[in-house]
Amino acid sequence: MNLQQLIDQIEDIDSISDVASIKQCINDSYTWLSNSFERVAVNQLVTGRATFVDATLSHLWELAGLDQYDDIALCAVGGYGRGHLQPYSDVDLLFVSQKYLPPSVQEKVSQFVTLLWDIKLDIGQSVRTIKETVKLAKDDISIATNLVESRLLCGNERVFDAMWEAVNNKQVWTSRAFFKAKYDEQIARHAKFHGTAYNLEPNIKENPGCLRDIQTIGWVAKKHFKEYDGWNLVGHGYFTEQEHSELISCRMHLWRMRFALHLVAGRSENRLLFDYQADVAELLGYGTESKPAVEQMMRDFFRVVRQVSELNSMLLKRFRYELLDHNVSQTQQVNEKFCLLDGMISPRADDVFGSPEDILDFLDTVANTSDVDGLDTDCIRQLRNARRNFIGQYFVERQSCRTRMMKLLKQPHFYDFAWDIMHKYGILQSYLPEWDAIVGMMQFDLFHAYTVDEHTHRLVKNVNRYYSKDNTEFPRCKRIVRNLDKPELLYIAAIFHDIAKGRNGDHSLLGAVDVLKFCETHEIAKVDSQLISWLVENHLLMSVVAQRRDIYDHEVINEFATAVRTHKHLELLYALTLADIRATNDNLWNDWKASLLKELYLMTKKALDNGLQCRDTLNDRIDLHRETAAKQLRATNVDEHAVATLWERLEEDYFIRFSPEQIAWHTQQIIQAQHGLLKANPDAILVRASDDSAKGGTEILIYGKDRKALFAQVASVLDSRNCSIHDAHITVTADGYVFDSLIVLENDGTRLTAESRIRNLEKAITEQLLKPGRAHSNNRKISRQMRQLDVPTKIRFFGAGEDATLVELEALDAPGILAKIGHAFVDCGVVLKLAKIATIGERAEDIFIVCNDEGEALSPEQQIKLKKRILFKLDQLEDINIT
Repeated sequence: MNLQQLIDQIEDIDSISDVASIKQCINDSYTWLSNSFERVAVNQLVTGRATFVDATLSHLWELAGLDQYDDIALCAVGGYGRGHLQPYSDVDLLFVSQKYLPPSVQEKVSQFVTLLWDIKLDIGQSVRTIKETVKLAKDDISIATNLVESRLLCGNERVFDAMWEAVNNKQVWTSRAFFKAKYDEQIARHAKFHGTAYNLEPNIKENPGCLRDIQTIGWVAKKHFKEYDGWNLVGHGYFTEQEHSELISCRMHLWRMRFALHLVAGRSENRLLFDYQADVAELLGYGTESKPAVEQMMRDFFRVVRQVSELNSMLLKRFRYELLDHNVSQTQQVNEKFCLLDGMISPRADDVFGSPEDILDFLDTVANTSDVDGLDTDCIRQLRNARRNFIGQYFVERQSCRTRMMKLLKQPHFYDFAWDIMHKYGILQSYLPEWDAIVGMMQFDLFHAYTVDEHTHRLVKNVNRYYSKDNTEFPRCKRIVRNLDKPELLYIAAIFHDIAKGRNGDHSLLGAVDVLKFCETHEIAKVDSQLISWLVENHLLMSVVAQRRDIYDHEVINEFATAVRTHKHLELLYALTLADIRATNDNLWNDWKASLLKELYLMTKKALDNGLQCRDTLNDRIDLHRETAAKQLRATNVDEHAVATLWERLEEDYFIRFSPEQIAWHTQQIIQAQHGLLKANPDAILVRASDDSAKGGTEILIYGKDRKALFAQVASVLDSRNCSIHDAHITVTADGYVFDSLIVLENDGTRLTAESRIRNLEKAITEQLLKPGRAHSNNRKISRQMRQLDVPTKIRFFGAGEDATLVELEALDAPGILAKIGHAFVDCGVVLKLAKIATIGERAEDIFIVCNDEGEALSPEQQIKLKKRILFKLDQLEDINIT
């Protein structure tokens, strides 16, 4: 069946009461759209659906007898007014009349609207007089926008013309006022997406750089010129033929994605949710292997998004500054090629970018001109055209460009606005083939919120932020970078740290090779090249050690300090690591990660000072912590004998791990309980929570006689209340008392701040531990996003000395995972000593240090038994994928 057959089918219906036949026509239209998608151009389908709906409404209008009334018109508005309809997009209608409709006509209109709903045509409708329409349009920019491209479907043409003239009158919206309202609306809309299109589940309609941005370009121009065909706007000089063709090409790409999304979702859905991405990618022809297909689809999507963003920025600036008679209030000559117009850098000739060298010289000009606020339209246009002209040869192949690039990389102010230009307008992509390969590369997980190139751009900006006078958040990094003789070494490492993503192999190792080649061709000294390469190869090292190893183990510190070797390596790696984590995901950085990295940095620095005598470093720490905590406790008049008695029961390891403030708080709480709660009931469990004792999060202290599955129960209670454990130190004293310290954060990584929430957690844990048995019911469900992700479960065992075994776990971070693991430990007679819990997007990457019930490391047979038990327990969790 084709479009004409559909129209003939609907027009053959001769009764308004034949709802079944009308509904069948509507259903057949969806079948036609679905069957035609892979062989018919999407613009024909989008306009074809609008044409079919036009024919349907016109015919039903006549069958309903509404053509007999003279004072009413049925208008298509919004996207339907443009003659475009995606498969399940709403059909926006306006019933407009000269005067209020008599009751008999109102009843006819009501019956007509009911019929449209009955036949499953999703409509948005309003019934207004011309006067009401004008008033609402004047008060609401959204209504005014919907009417810009309104068109008559059926009814009185004279009424429609009168309405159209009235709402497009300058007294309703002038071009200037309309532009400002749409521009402000776009800013507000972009802000909802955090100002970026690089979202894991982008909205193809509303995201920055998507369909709404293309429509905004057209709306403001059509309102101003009264032209409703894009080609006619070329004649007004609004954009060039090439730019118009580019917009159409981008729109076609986004239309195809949105069309496929509607077909997959079976409804009007504009969010490219994880649930749909693999099916949409397959429908668009990217293949059936979901992960690579989705990543390639998203890569193409983000490249289109960047094109639209460039055109949107350029054309709206042109409209604002040129077509609305904006008077430049300040002109300043920069050099013979450029000037500043109200802070916007503007070319003084038509061909300022005649060579790649000219583009790099332009960036040098921007870096050395502090008053630049942006690029004007002509500058953006020339830059975009020049970038196309030089396709075929990467700038790095030219010695003169390499010289200019090194000059830029050594300029501190290059990383302010000039770096943004280099990234946003594809200059680095044109310079370096390795960078070109990562542009628009999305990673299919919940950890990386941005494409590889956007993440790296943000990392570089984070490094640059260390130099800001206003930087009070990272004073240590500020001191580190300000003492660097060659800041460009850190910046180059930042640029290359992820440049080998997407290739077969370890991207850190491959990137280290890439950057050595870059250093050689750019004539960077060998010693500096080796330092940069080391940073690229080891850029994940500090983060991994801090979050996944026991940083209070002298062997771990010794191993890390040996890998780092020098204070300079340590400082640069620390600065790079902080910038990297903060650029990966806006929700990833928190106080706990900051405290871990700071601790690792300080202990490694001290170990390097001591010539890698890490045991001596930790012994100094023990003495310092004991003395400081004792001093704090004396100020509170705590019984010193009780303090000494308690501390004698604790191993030296305790005084390494905890700060003096924590030690004092623990001691005070336990001694008070020994004279109160535990004296009255020796089997009671002390549960206390504090947001002040630990810098990284809320600390929960648990003390009392040891009992089976205590950790599993506590973990389950916290998980059920949307909290996550980030660190757990488990101590069982020689006399059988458990002494647990847990660091807890909200599931989104933020601190628990409300006192009532902290006290409620205390109460919930206490109530659970008073119940018989060892189970806790956790009804929290796995999230929609997590259901779509495939994370194989991996369990590895490593030696951790004669008396302990390190268990490394990777699995989907499903609700209840820690409780299941805790029960597996109990079932196998395994004692938990330390847990480091890290959630990396959708993945749980947890470390457990355990021993058997005799206080020894696990034997191979015990390891096999524990692995099988953990896999069995996790297999009970919904949607865990075991491999």
